Order: sequence, then structure tokens, then C-alpha cells
Amino acid sequence: MHKGLSSCTGPVPQDNSGPAATIEWPEVTQRTVLARILIVDDDAVQRSDLAEVVTSLGFDVATAADGREALNLLESLSVNVILTDLVMPRKDGIELLKELAARGDRTPIIVLTGFGSIEQAISIVHDLKAFWFLEKPVNSGVLNALLERAVQQSNLVAEAELLNRQLSYQGVLGELVGESPAMQEVFSLIRQVAPTTASVFITGESGTGKELVARAIHRLSSRSNGPFIAVNCAALPESLIESELFGHEKGAFTGAVERRAGCFERAQNGTLLLDEIGEMPIATQAKLLRVIEESRVRRLGGSGEIPIAVRVLAATNHSPEKAIQNRLLREDLYYRLNVFHISLPALREKRRDIPPIAATLIRDLNKKHGCRVTNLSPEVLRRFEEYSWPGNVRELRNVVERAVILAGEGEVELRHLPSVLAPPPVKAQAPIEGLLQIRVGAPMEEVEEAYIRLALQHTNQNRRRAAEILGISLHTLYNKLRLYRESEGEDTAKD
Repeated sequence: MHKGLSSCTGPVPQDNSGPAATIEWPEVTQRTVLARILIVDDDAVQRSDLAEVVTSLGFDVATAADGREALNLLESLSVNVILTDLVMPRKDGIELLKELAARGDRTPIIVLTGFGSIEQAISIVHDLKAFWFLEKPVNSGVLNALLERAVQQSNLVAEAELLNRQLSYQGVLGELVGESPAMQEVFSLIRQVAPTTASVFITGESGTGKELVARAIHRLSSRSNGPFIAVNCAALPESLIESELFGHEKGAFTGAVERRAGCFERAQNGTLLLDEIGEMPIATQAKLLRVIEESRVRRLGGSGEIPIAVRVLAATNHSPEKAIQNRLLREDLYYRLNVFHISLPALREKRRDIPPIAATLIRDLNKKHGCRVTNLSPEVLRRFEEYSWPGNVRELRNVVERAVILAGEGEVELRHLPSVLAPPPVKAQAPIEGLLQIRVGAPMEEVEEAYIRLALQHTNQNRRRAAEILGISLHTLYNKLRLYRESEGEDTAKD
């Protein structure tokens, strides 16, 4: 029997509110479909022993030493169930549950608790919505039955989330937001290609969301339980890019003090995104093509080849055709990767998407920074729709994040925007030319009306421009015109 295990019976996870019961657990049976369990425990020995037991029960296993490491791991790895200790350094089990709840992560969590902590464990099940708890030492039969139940719930949650995504395709797909025809076309392409094994080539300006498209393809694919690994080819030195991609053996080059798996190995049974593929050295592109075509990789300094099962996606913010002409991208590699092409529009080409994107960002950033911002003011939204957004959605996010922090709560106003988005200064206007006829003794209201009508005549009935010249708000101008009882024809003056 493994360390930390016993033959005693344990609680039955019938629901999250009922009392614990005692039963005889059935024999452990080997399952044919692997589910991944994340074990979080700061004790290396107990973590290793528990991982061995969970593996023997037929589950795939990932491990983390504390809550912080677990959260980092979950950024690129999908798991069905989390099995976590409570007391850990840096970020303990309770903080882990709270953080996952704040993220909206509904992965079932089983809490491991020591002797005498049952009351706390029940409280965590009720208050923090943990799936259930297990008292140490853990019984393998209890653990198996509980994991089976948790995996079933995880699958139900995944199906529900998939249905919700399908129902929300009108404007949202994963982390992508857009109601414009251009983004609806992108969503349609993602839905069509995701279930296949085809390579996808994603193009678009910097900041348009190419990695978000790759993540959406991964999450909607049959590889969603596998890892998603993204490599920025432009950020890697030429001397290290092959080691990063293919891995290396100990002593393969100066500084290679230990064996290291490359991105292809780390993405096994998952998805690998090669971002800025045109920045990869031509010699490395030739080796990459061979790996993709043969589905085998050899570490630097290694003698044997390792079979790989990885879906490869590629992205670039440059024209691939021009890159081929300039001999920055191999034509044969491009055609091998460009089985399916998705082109992302720039933000200035889909301005109608700015309001829903901004609303989504405000909601997410409120959670991140503990703010209570409600919306953008009409003036801010108008400025957003006028701006060219050279940095696209990435720039929009940075601007909104700054504004949310500065506003704190309520409405984002023009004063919360950076200088690049500040309203342009009103230029000095040429004198209003025209004849203003006023009878002697006319009241000031009549003089004011005559001057306002002259301003409208000067601007060709453009009320917004006239208000700027007069130094009053558009709302005030409308009120005054209402008082003057404009004729029906004048009411159609343009804005």
C-alpha cells in the first residue's frame, strides 16, 4: 500500500450539502478514456505518491507545488478535476479556489484535508463550491469513485459551456468579440476548421487577436484537453530557436547542462502556435517542414527520433506572399501550413465592434482591478469610433484598462483617456460673416436667436459645428431651437 493511503471508508459525494456516509467501495477498474487530474500539494513526497496512485487508477496526471504554480499551469493546460491540499505556501488551497471562482472556472475541485479539519472542509464545500473533500490518509477506492463522479460533472460542465458558446456565436466566441459581418465570417471559419486536424494560417495586423483565434480553434477541437503552446518566433534569438522548437540533449551545445524537451514534445496531443513564422530563420524553416511532414522530431544532439501528434497553427502580421518574394518565408512551408486560411480585420475596419469589445473589457477589468466602472460616456465612445487604432484590439484594451483604473467606478469620461485620444483642440474660427439685422430695443432673447440663426447659416445648418462656434453644448442649442419653434423644414438641419 502506498504511503498516505488506508483501507478505511470515506464520504460519499452525493451532493454538496448532504452529510457524509459510509459505504463499501467497489473495486477499482481501469478506464479506457483518459481524464486529466491536477494534483496540487507542496509536499513533494505526498504529491508523488498521490500522482502514482491516481495514475494507477487510469487517469492522466499533472502536478503543481502550490496554488500559484497550479494557476500558471492552467493557463496552457486543460484538466478535468483538481485535487488540492489546503495548507501550502505562496497561495494555499482556499486562495486557489477563490481565484478560480473569480475567473469563472468551473472545474470540479476535491479538497484534501487533515485529521480534525472536517468542519473547515465542509465549510469550503458549501461556501467556495468545492466538489467534495477527502480526509487524509486517502483511501484508493474512495478516491477512484470520487474522481469518477467529478469527471462526469466536468464533462457535463464542458458540454454546457460548448452549448453556451454555440448559442453565443452571434457576438462572442471564446475571448473573441464581434458583431460585424467581418467577425461573423471569422467565427464561421473557426467553427468549420476547429473539429478537423488541418493546419491553419492566421494573418492580421499586430493586435488583432491572432493568438485568440488559435486558442479558440484549440478549445473547440478534439485536442482541447491537450496543451496549447504558443511560440513567438520573433522573440527568440537565432541561436536558441531550434533548441526551443525541437529540444536538446545534455551537452548538445555550450550551456546545455540538462536534457530539455522542445515545444513539439510539450505540445504532444495538443496544439502548437508558431507566431510570426516569417521571422524564423530560413534554415530552421527547412527543419520545421521536415518535422511537420514526418510527425517526428529529433532533439539537438540526439540520435533517435520521437513521434509527435501535434496540430500546428501559424500566424503572421505581414503579407505571406511578400515574405515569400523577399525570401523570408519558404514557399513549400507556407503551402504546407496554409491548408486553411483565416484573415483578421483591423479594428478600424469593424468599428461597430468597438462598443461590445469595450463592454466586455470593462467587465473583465473590473474583476481584475476591483473596480466598479459601468460604461463609456457617449463622448468617449464617439472618440473611440473616430480614432484609427493602429494597435488594434491590443491598444484598445490598454486604453480601457488605464481608463478603468483612473475612473474606479461609474462612467469613463474623456479626462480618463491618454493624450493620444484626447479630443483635438478647437481651432480658432474665422469671424461669422453675414448681416445681422436687429431692431432697436429688441430684447436680448431676440438678439440671441438672430445670432444663433446666423451661426447655423454660416455652418450650412450643421448644428454640432454651430454649437462649437457659439461656445455652447449641442444639448443647449437643441433646447434653444425648440424654444424658437423652428419650422418643420428647419428641424431637418443636419448634425
